[in-house]
Amino acid sequence: MWARGPPEPRRRCWLRALRRRLPVLGWLPRYSPGWLQLDLIAGVTVGLTVVPQALAYAEVAGLPPQYGLYSSFVGCFVYCFLGTAKDVTLGPTAIMSLLVSSYAFHDPVYAVLLTFLSGCIQLAMGLLHLGFLLDFISCPVIKGFTSAASITISFNQVKNILGLHGIPRQFFLQVYETLRRIGETRPGDAILGLVCLAALAGLRAMKSRLPPTSHTEPLATRASYLIVWTCATARNALVVLFAGLVAYCFQLRGSQPLTLTGSIPQGLPPCRLPPFSKAVPNGTMPFGTMVEDMGVGLAVVPLMGLVETIAIAKAFASQNDYRIDPNQELLAMGFANVLGSFFSSYPVTGSFGRTAVNAQTGVCTPAGGLVTGALVLLSLAYLTSLFYYIPKAALAAVIISAVVPMFDARIFRMLWRVKRLDLVPLCVTFLFCFWEVQYGIVAGVLVSGILLLYSIARPPLQVSGQGTLLVQPGSSLHFPAIEHLRDVICSRALSAAPSPCSIILDCHRISSIDYTVVVGLAELLQELRKHGISLAFCSLQDQVLRALLAADLEGFRHFPSWEEAERCSGAEPGGSGAAPFDSTSTSESSLLPTGLIQ
Repeated sequence: MWARGPPEPRRRCWLRALRRRLPVLGWLPRYSPGWLQLDLIAGVTVGLTVVPQALAYAEVAGLPPQYGLYSSFVGCFVYCFLGTAKDVTLGPTAIMSLLVSSYAFHDPVYAVLLTFLSGCIQLAMGLLHLGFLLDFISCPVIKGFTSAASITISFNQVKNILGLHGIPRQFFLQVYETLRRIGETRPGDAILGLVCLAALAGLRAMKSRLPPTSHTEPLATRASYLIVWTCATARNALVVLFAGLVAYCFQLRGSQPLTLTGSIPQGLPPCRLPPFSKAVPNGTMPFGTMVEDMGVGLAVVPLMGLVETIAIAKAFASQNDYRIDPNQELLAMGFANVLGSFFSSYPVTGSFGRTAVNAQTGVCTPAGGLVTGALVLLSLAYLTSLFYYIPKAALAAVIISAVVPMFDARIFRMLWRVKRLDLVPLCVTFLFCFWEVQYGIVAGVLVSGILLLYSIARPPLQVSGQGTLLVQPGSSLHFPAIEHLRDVICSRALSAAPSPCSIILDCHRISSIDYTVVVGLAELLQELRKHGISLAFCSLQDQVLRALLAADLEGFRHFPSWEEAERCSGAEPGGSGAAPFDSTSTSESSLLPTGLIQ
């Protein structure tokens, strides 16, 4: 009889683990027809946004336009089953496209391999629960990177607005060549590009100023609201459609003043293994050489993709009152990239703009992504011949309209008011990204790390008192800080006139110490004793107290509070003085609360 009990808890535990790894099992049994209607509307709306953006972002990545579409459907399907945020949509983004252009060298073979390796790294991080590593990329670094990316991506599209060719991609050379050759501007491209930019800005402003409507409003009012809202939300598709019709009309008349996207291969991408080598004129480039060429990109691309996705997921989860699992998001991202590499995708991540559209249209579950992915597949199967007539100036306008809001001018003023030192990693990242994106991110992370390590090595110390010095560290003590603590205590104690008879180290803010700190404290006790100065500890937390007692420091004394330590030191004449806790006379078992002794 006893053998029949355990399988039931084990089965429940197994089912719970399965639901955690396949979040679709959590919402699918409760799916209702009402949800289906809202998910269909959201999926179609996002699909109308993603198709023109995908074509445009492929240009940013330096890849043929079809690779933007190849990257836009696998993530939608995968996230439906593995994602924990109902609003998030995966696909190509401006930031990820910029990174791909830097590390894939405008070569589809490198881009697809980068997708596969980034996905493997993200999967490993999710399985090993390494999501905490993202916390080391500080907000100033991210803001500096996105603000610089907004400028570089926007200026990169100016050449398409003006109809210029042969402009280098390095930012400073790009600015120089664009200004030098501005006289070669094609009037047709410039006029159409500026008109598209104005239309996109106007539709965005119209949507932000739409007054809310309710079911009590007249039918005509609600219908007009729906029409305006739909046009404003699907503005990218409308502008691209309008520009394509203009280009087609010129083509029928026999003259073409616009630069067109050109032919795009029709049909779905073949399902095949990602390339692990590359054919070159002199033979074959092996896998190892390709990995060496991508270098630091194998760390930057997966990490920035995860930062972008999890930041978006957390923002919309907080806004719409649900929770996400960061490690499960790592797995969803990793699996989407690994599987996407089999369909010639370049790395994908969460899109803030499309996620916002998804949320605003009232999506109820990640099933909306199935509709979006299906629309992309239909576009690849039947509409690629029409994409020939899309002017590059219109796609450039779509990109500029999408990335300009990424520039956050307020962050500079905010950091100046909150903590000016955080302006250092922000500005370093911002400026270096104009040189090369990878240098900006790495430099920003290094500067942030140095500032973090400096705060650990130089914790704030408050020293007060005359006859008895009270030293209060403002944070935990780790090995880089012990020499600083010793120098401050010794310099204050030995330079004071008259020299203090005792020093109290208030440890109420110290939650942990390491072996180097224990050794340093032992040497500090010996050095002060040579000069006739006693050192007492007070307000020790249990973990710190256990470590110091285990070290059996000679002359170690500790008290519950600094007031008792001061009375025992004799600083207050006539004080009764409580008996100190002395490591030589008091057992460890008497110092710790019941339950802490094993």
